[in-house]
Formats: sequence, structure tokens, C-alpha cells
Amino acid sequence: MISIQNLTKYFDNVSAVKNMSLEIPEGQILGILGPNGAGKSTTLRILTGYLPPSEGTILINGLDVRDQSIQAKNLLGYLPESSPIYQNMLVYDYLDYISQVRNIPQNEKLKRLKELSALCGIEKVMHKSISTLSKGYKQRVGLALAMMSDPKILVLDEPTSGLDPNQIVEIRSIIKEIGKEKTVIFSTHILQEAEATCDRIVILNKGKIVADGSVEDLKSSQQEEQKIHLIIKGSDPEMVKKTLSEIDGVTQLECSGDESGVEATLDVIRDVREEIYLAVKSSKGILLELHQERKSLEHIFKSLTAEGIQ
Repeated sequence: MISIQNLTKYFDNVSAVKNMSLEIPEGQILGILGPNGAGKSTTLRILTGYLPPSEGTILINGLDVRDQSIQAKNLLGYLPESSPIYQNMLVYDYLDYISQVRNIPQNEKLKRLKELSALCGIEKVMHKSISTLSKGYKQRVGLALAMMSDPKILVLDEPTSGLDPNQIVEIRSIIKEIGKEKTVIFSTHILQEAEATCDRIVILNKGKIVADGSVEDLKSSQQEEQKIHLIIKGSDPEMVKKTLSEIDGVTQLECSGDESGVEATLDVIRDVREEIYLAVKSSKGILLELHQERKSLEHIFKSLTAEGIQ
């Protein structure tokens, strides 16, 4: 659905996006992560036609966002980080106004407003002034704005920024519901948000893609070194240490305890669980527990973007 090829954006002599290429299929929820200044907002602004690229192309359903801007924008709904809603209007009046701007036929307008109020959970505030709403409800109104023309693609820039935990969960639920029928692309620096919501994650650092895949794919690709925790009964700690240290792939080993229970922690560079089982068995011990610690998304993010964090 979306094809980004060799995208680059300069601001004076500073490169905010560097030679980015990305294919986004229809129906995917894609999260773009990165530290401040990584190029997230710039990429979304170029994608939605608000900024021209310095180099490269973006095609949306085969439409070039630079040469066929209006046709491409008709496929998009966009909510920037600072939602452009009119604070002095009632929610209903504002969305009614937006429906006219978006050329929603008069005979379809009321149905569309009802659908959006239900989807975004704003039925109870439709006749309240936007200025009196909490930030969470204002963000829901912004989502209704972005969805007014029933776009095929929804683009959200930091949609949960500044919200409290309950509001974040509510917005996440709305995004997942929308993602059942739409392609959704959103930027965030909240790792739990991306992990809980996205089908796919792209991590940016200094304008470049440094990781791309599902959460599980990213975790698997970063498992260069892992920790394994063991609890063993009925074996001498020194015997356990000697036996386990002889396994190929174990880079570090710590043991403590006695015959009633030995705790061991191993740093390994490959999957050695089968060898551990056999080694413990040969030492006459009983393996009570084996836990392989995997890197979290937070560890992966830090390792890939550490130089970009100011």
C-alpha cells in the first residue's frame, strides 16, 4: 500500500531523514520508535504531504505524494502531535464543521458523526465545549477528526503523548479497533505502547532505520548473548560449576548454594538448554528450574539508539 524509497530530508545542511526505504502493506499497525530528533515526525509529515522530501519518493497506492498530492491525501487521515482542534467550539459543532470541510454529503453526515462518536468514545461529550475536556477526550476528538473522511490509512504522531496511564489504555484500544479495518502508522517513544499495539515496529536513530520487524522478530535478532537461571537440587556446587563451565557457548558462570539447592546463572551465546539438562543429569542433580532471560524491547531500543539520546 505504501512504498517509501530512498527518502531523505535536509533542513539547511542537517539531514533529518537519511536514505530511508520502507514497504508498508495494507492492514498493518506500524509503530515508529526513536529518541527525540530521530526523524519520526519529519517522516510522518513527508508521508502526509505536509513537507516535501529532499530526495526519494513515497507512493501511496501507486500515487506519488509529491506529484499527486491531493489524490494521495484523500487516502490519509492525519493527527499531528498538537491536535488542531478549536477549543471554543462544542464537540458536535466542531465535528459538524469538519464534515463540511471534508465534503461529507448532508444525508450521510449524521450517520458518520454517530459512528465516530461511538468509535472514539465521545458520545457523552458531544455537546460539551472542547476547552472543558480532559486531554484524553481532546485526543479522542482529534482521532474523530482524522477519521472523518473514512481514510484507508491513519497516521498519528505521538497519539498518547502527555496522557495518563488510563487514557493511554483507552487510546490504545481505539487504535487497535481502527487497525482491524485500516492501515495505521503512528510514532511514539513509549515502548510499552508499541509492544502492546503494533504488528510491526520500525526503530529510527539519527534519521536511519536501525531495526524493523515484529516485537518477537526484534527480540530474536538481538539475542547475541542471553542469561539462563537454574535451580538444581542434590548436587555439589563445585561439581555443578565444573560440569556447566565445560559446555561450549557458556561465557560466564556463577554458582551458589549447597546440595539442598544450587542456584546458577550462565551467560551464553547460543541455545545450550539441552546440554544443561544432560550435564545436570550426569552430575546426579535434579533440575528444578530453568529460565532463559530474553532481552526486553527497552534493552533493544537502548542498545540501538544509545548514541542518539541527548
